[in-house]
Amino acid sequence: MPPWLGRCASAASAMVDRVAAPRLSILIFHRVLAQPDALFPDEIDATRFAILVRTVQRNWRVLPLGAAAALLQQNRLPPRALAITFDDGYADNAEIALPILQRAGLPATFFVATGFLDGGRMFNDTVIECLRATSLERVDLGDFGLGVRVLGSAAARRAVIEELLPRVKYLGLAEREPFLERLLRQCGQPKLPHDLMMRSEQVVQLHRAGMAIGAHTVRHPILRLLPDDEARAEIARGRTTLEDLIGARVELFAYPNGRPGEDYDARHVEMVRGLEFRAAVSTSPGSAVAGADPYQLPRFTPWDRDPVRWAARL
Repeated sequence: MPPWLGRCASAASAMVDRVAAPRLSILIFHRVLAQPDALFPDEIDATRFAILVRTVQRNWRVLPLGAAAALLQQNRLPPRALAITFDDGYADNAEIALPILQRAGLPATFFVATGFLDGGRMFNDTVIECLRATSLERVDLGDFGLGVRVLGSAAARRAVIEELLPRVKYLGLAEREPFLERLLRQCGQPKLPHDLMMRSEQVVQLHRAGMAIGAHTVRHPILRLLPDDEARAEIARGRTTLEDLIGARVELFAYPNGRPGEDYDARHVEMVRGLEFRAAVSTSPGSAVAGADPYQLPRFTPWDRDPVRWAARL
């Protein structure tokens, strides 16, 4: 065992053993890159993900999310219970994360926004890849309230991306596409990738590998911005598409963006409950204890790069 991994085990054991009541920690991931990204160096890559997987394998009881949620409700959760989840449906989940999970023998749940399968691209990735790919050294973003911006470094491009993302995220669905089209024009119409998201057969691959597939709407809207009938349709249609793909019931749901009261509210919790999902997850940080609302389970992934600090924080 490498020395650092032994320290992870000791630190994690000491922290977890101080907690008397069993609680469920749910990790949330999005992408697992093949190589580190110069534009977003903190994004999880294959090497870091493999280290984290080995850490949780040695120190936690990793359960399928559906089973863990049921045990939590029955007050039968084992100590050190943990579930692994992925949001959105990125192709690298199947290409890179799946083999790492399989080698460790660990289950995970993949929440897929179906509208981006088979060559689609999420709105946030259009912003990111547009600013990554443009050959312009400065862009006029006055239409977006940012003025002229110099793009002379990765840090400068990342700063612009981080200012643009909240603006597009909280637009209505009908407003997102015009926003992105204007941004592409201002950036000189750079060529963008069309292979970031899963193909339908990769969703099936994950299911056949024993991983759980969860619903995450069709177009990843902020549910609170939608009329109720449209919000319910997004939840239900995303699930139906996935069930048709894998030939099995989809029983878990993740709220897009996932912040209670800001991205979804009690109306949407009742929609999910009424559609008879078994459980749903938010992005409210924390761990779940007995009595937690099964339709608003919190999730949290430590941001530390050092494995010992990562394990201790978890």
